[in-house]
Formats: sequence, structure tokens, C-alpha cells
Amino acid sequence: MKRRMFLFLSVLLLSACAIMVPVSADILGGSDRLIHATGTGSVIGTPDRAQISLGIETQNADVKVAQQDNAARMTLVTGALTAAGIPKDAFKTTGYTIYPVYDMSDKTAADQKIVAYRVTNTLTVTLHDVNRTGDVIDIAVANGANEANSIQFMLSDEQAQVLRTEALKEAVDRAGADAQTTASALHVGLGSVKDVEISQGYTPVLYQNYAVDTKSAGAVPTPVSAGDVTVTATVTVTYLIL
Repeated sequence: MKRRMFLFLSVLLLSACAIMVPVSADILGGSDRLIHATGTGSVIGTPDRAQISLGIETQNADVKVAQQDNAARMTLVTGALTAAGIPKDAFKTTGYTIYPVYDMSDKTAADQKIVAYRVTNTLTVTLHDVNRTGDVIDIAVANGANEANSIQFMLSDEQAQVLRTEALKEAVDRAGADAQTTASALHVGLGSVKDVEISQGYTPVLYQNYAVDTKSAGAVPTPVSAGDVTVTATVTVTYLIL
């Protein structure tokens, strides 16, 4: 009986070893030896698109009068911009709000009285000629715009693609140089590429809440500088070690 039990346990032990051997072999010698290298490329470009956010705010005790006044002024603004050569498809309404204005003189009152209604209409103008940014602001203000929210300078899809390609090439070159330097320092050979990960992007130049003096509109042209946009690309390259 003891002999049979011994033989049974021996068979179980041998079976377990047979199962474990391939796993151990894969851990010890089957995995690839790798070098991971990350490179970043940056290219500076000039924006060729601009977005200007302008607004018209009106207020009246009668909400309908406030709306009509606002609509009339917005019609004057868009008409003047169109007459100046800005195409109609460059205009986009990006906000329209109506808020009640309360009498705040008696802050202890349970039910504060509504004394007026404030209507705000926001217009975004997209320009393909960034040099006209200042002109658009001046024309809009001269014809009734009394809010200036932001200016955003950007790249067109075509320009962004050109700069992205340059940035990617620079990033790949830097990753390859780092990988080769590392391999040489370790006295190993650098093999083929096993894997690549890519990320890229750019941040538009944004000016928020820029000041516009409606009282002196048209007296002095509004100076606006587009600045530069930096497009970056990052690649992580995995190489086999020979």
C-alpha cells in the first residue's frame, strides 16, 4: 500500500514539473530584450486663422424692447462687416442669453423686484486673413458691439498638417539617436523597430477679455499681434536589442 502511494505521488510530481518547465523557459530566455526611446519635436509656425468673439448687450424694462434693440444692433454689425468684405459664412452665433435685473437697493427683501431685462448676443467671426483682426474689432464696435470676449489665433488644417509632419520627423530622429547612444553604451546592437506610439498637438494663441473702449472706437486702429504657435509631436519607439 505504501509502495503504491509512493508511486502515485511520484507521478504527480513529475507531471507538475513537466507543466512548469515551458513557463520557466519563457521567463528566462523567451522574452524580447528591448530599448524604449522617447523623442519630442517642436516646430514654430505662424497662425493663418483667427476667431474673434464679440457681443452686444442691451437692457430694458420691457424684455421685447431689449430683444429688438439687440437684434437691430447685431444686424448693423454683421451688415457693416459684410460690406467690409467679410463673408457671411464667417459669422456664427455662439451665445444668446436673457437675464432679469433685480433691484438690489433692498437686500433684505424676500422677493426682489425685477427692474429690467438684459439681453446678450455673442457673435464669433472666423477670419482667414489674421491681418484683418484689428479691422473687424473696430468695425464691430463702431456699429454697436459693446462686448469683446476673446481672440484666438489658430492654424488651418493644411498648415497644421505641414508643421505636424516636420515635428514628427524631428521626434523620430531624436528617439533614434537616444536609442543608438544607449545601445552603444551597453555594448549591444540596435535591432529593428518593434512598436511605435505617437502623440501630438498644439495650443492656439488665446487672448481673453481684451479691452475695447467703445467711447473712442474708430479714433485709433486696434493693434493686434498674432504671435507664434508651437506644434509638438512625441514618439515612443521600441527597438529590439541584438
